[in-house]
Amino acid sequence: MDILTILGVVIGFGAILGGNVLEGGHLSGLMNGPAALIVIGGTLGAALLQSSAKTYFLSLKLLGWMLFPPNLRLKSNIEKVVEWSSIARREGLLGLEVVVDDERDPFARKGLQLLVDGGEPEIVRDILMLELEVIEAKQLQAAKVYEAMGGYSPTIGIIGAVMGLIHVMQNLSDPSKLGAGIATAFVATIYGVGLANLLFLPIAAKLKSLILAHSQSREMLIEGITAIAEGENPRNVEIKLQGYL
Repeated sequence: MDILTILGVVIGFGAILGGNVLEGGHLSGLMNGPAALIVIGGTLGAALLQSSAKTYFLSLKLLGWMLFPPNLRLKSNIEKVVEWSSIARREGLLGLEVVVDDERDPFARKGLQLLVDGGEPEIVRDILMLELEVIEAKQLQAAKVYEAMGGYSPTIGIIGAVMGLIHVMQNLSDPSKLGAGIATAFVATIYGVGLANLLFLPIAAKLKSLILAHSQSREMLIEGITAIAEGENPRNVEIKLQGYL
């Protein structure tokens, strides 16, 4: 579990809410149903409008990475590639056929199968790089959903503020209704700016970082598999891949 994600949310929201209390404010003053509905509902609606179904559902799936990021296992993967290289050097590429069935990672299994099938090094690299680039592009597009929400949220907060002020203007003759309208106006702005800067934009930035790190680990596998196809010495393969650590 990524403790920094939890700490970031707790410290960010805690600092703002704690500061409000220290200034003499009350937490109940920041609770406003209509403002929350306007900002959260409007932001989600805008995000759905701009995204395809696949991209949106992928963004929800990637959200789990915030708490449980993918385990890259760089060291163990290097050891695994060096072992494959040793097998290929002793028994030939067909010796990797037994390893293919035991490999759990679909991406690595595909690379091994290409080796067993006798693919040329450049062809193996091109096939794997193409798959990696497509996966990375889809994941980055999904991360941009949260980036877009971070852009929409403050603007929709302003819309909520304007709506609250309109409600105030319509009820100038009834002072009892002025407080609710003014509260909605200011709280909607807080919700919009707060959600953007404390949740949506940080989530987008962290997901992009995780996606790039995940892609880099796949690039390491591609380099290793290509080196095996080129018949490089296992020791040289290990030295080359250690540059990714």
